Amino acid sequence: MSPSSSSAQRTPLYAQHLAAKAKMVDFAGWEMPVHYGSQLEEHHQVRNDAGMFDVSHMVVLDITGSDVTDFLRYLLANDVARIQTPGKALYSCLLNEHGGVIDDLIIYFMQRGMADNGYRMVVNAATRDKDLAWIRQQAEGRNVEIRERDDLAMIAVQGPNARNKTHVALGASIDAARELKPFFAADCSDSKDDLFVARTGYTGEDGYEIILPAEQAGAIWEALLAAGVKPIGLGARDTLRLEAGMNLYGQDMNEDISPLEAGLSWTVAFTPEDRDFIGRAALTQQKTEGPANKFVGLILEDRGILRAHQKIVTEHGEGEITSGGFSPTLGKSIALARIPTAATGHCRVEIRGKQLAAHIVKYPFARNGKSLFD
Repeated sequence: MSPSSSSAQRTPLYAQHLAAKAKMVDFAGWEMPVHYGSQLEEHHQVRNDAGMFDVSHMVVLDITGSDVTDFLRYLLANDVARIQTPGKALYSCLLNEHGGVIDDLIIYFMQRGMADNGYRMVVNAATRDKDLAWIRQQAEGRNVEIRERDDLAMIAVQGPNARNKTHVALGASIDAARELKPFFAADCSDSKDDLFVARTGYTGEDGYEIILPAEQAGAIWEALLAAGVKPIGLGARDTLRLEAGMNLYGQDMNEDISPLEAGLSWTVAFTPEDRDFIGRAALTQQKTEGPANKFVGLILEDRGILRAHQKIVTEHGEGEITSGGFSPTLGKSIALARIPTAATGHCRVEIRGKQLAAHIVKYPFARNGKSLFD
């Protein structure tokens, strides 16, 4: 195993990673498994069967209070008024005043076990400190309580067989999740624990994200392992989300990039028109003027590997790759990129001093275990 920083934090599943002979790396201040022997095999395991990821480094916030709904309608670019059914999930961006993305997140409408009109928010580990500082700053003077749930762990189980194998592993304890529709969650808690199961994920496959007490994480990981769910590292998680056309914060968007420039205009609720939210004025202006760039997929036609920050040359100007790599499902190099709005068809990518041919496409590249470009 590669050495990790002695100051890095460890999730409740650290011992399970060592037992599985994971290669551990420092990720956002956490010792995390990048793979368990073969990133390629792990990628195919999720596309074809079922795999599980330790995502306990992510940040779970429970947000309650009499002002909470109005507060979140102001805080987020998407509108939580759309999710007033218990368990409904919403993907949104957290914006600054200029419309740049502070972070992307998922938020769930909650009731049982919390005050009425409570919400559960999951944000990225790498942006924990700035997210919390920003959210708490915006909450000042409002009747809102923000509780960071460091007592919880999180396991994502993904793949075409993920849900069935999870029910085999966990049995009646998650019966409430059996009939979940995509982007809904179920509170499976009893009086003794806090078990939350969401039909969400970051791979382009079906599955669950399970939030549970940290002290139970090891036993549930072992039960999933016994049911045939294999551990998957961060390396395969990245290639899976790239094939699925899912943004990675810090690469595909950041505080200088708006959702309209990152292919996330669908996450901005401009209606109702009287709802004010942080960044609305800047986004409205950009929408009216039309963004100079658009977010697209690329498939490399020549031999080589597409990587972040490589320059793209089109007939209408230059662009840049934001995320790139080899796609195990397609057997080709693919990328997400920002290019001039008018550009279509073919382009060139500068790789090691050479301009290689690539095709501009609409992502995602793969979904439900299969390539969309066969």
